[in-house]
Amino acid sequence: MRRALPRLYLVTTRDIVGDPEFAARAEAVLAAGDSRCALQVRGHGLDGGRLWETASRLAVAARRVGAEIWINDRIDVALGIRADGVQLGKASLPTREARRLLGGSVWIGRSVHAAEEATAARSEGADMALLGHVYETATHPQAKPLGPGILRQAAAARPIVAIGGITPDRVEEVMEAGAWGVAVVSGVWDATDPAAAARSYLEALERFSNFGAAEAVR
Repeated sequence: MRRALPRLYLVTTRDIVGDPEFAARAEAVLAAGDSRCALQVRGHGLDGGRLWETASRLAVAARRVGAEIWINDRIDVALGIRADGVQLGKASLPTREARRLLGGSVWIGRSVHAAEEATAARSEGADMALLGHVYETATHPQAKPLGPGILRQAAAARPIVAIGGITPDRVEEVMEAGAWGVAVVSGVWDATDPAAAARSYLEALERFSNFGAAEAVR
C-alpha cells in the first residue's frame, strides 16, 4: 500500500529531548496525531547512543499508532531504528549519497531557506523541502522571517513543508500559499498539553479539502 507524506511534523530540539518527561509527552502526542503526523527527532550535540536510545523507544510508540518517526542528520541512527524518514540540513550528506545509504523506501527531507534551494533539493532527489523560517520564531530570534510570499514561490517545487512561527491560526495562510504541511517546535512542546496542541494543528489542517489527497506518496 502506498503511503502519503505526513502533513504535520513535530520537531524536537536538544533541550526538548533532554527533558526527563520528554518520552512520555512524545508518546501522548503521537497517540493524538496517529498516522497524520511524524515525530522528527532533532538533537544537535546529543551523542549517538543517547539519541538511538530515545528514538528506539519512540519508534515503537509511533508504530503502535501508525505515526512516522524521522531522524535529523544522523543516518546511522535512522538505519538503526528503521526510521521512516530523515531530515537533512545544509551541513548534512548530499541527498544522493543519503539515498544510496537509505534505499528507496525511506523519506528524505531537505531543510532550505529560499525558493531556489527548494527547487535544487527536489531536483537532487529529496522527497520534500522544509522551508523556514516563515514567521518570526523564538528558535531563531535574530533571523529575518521569509514570509508567505517566499513560501508561495517555493511551492512550485512541491511538496513544501513550512516551519517557523506557525500557529494553528496561521495554518490557513501557509496552506493557501501552497504548503503541503507544517512543522512545529514550540507550538506543541511548549504547550501545557502538547497532545491537545497537536490536535489543534491537525484540526486546522483538516479544514482544507485536499488534506487527504495523496499528492506526495511512496
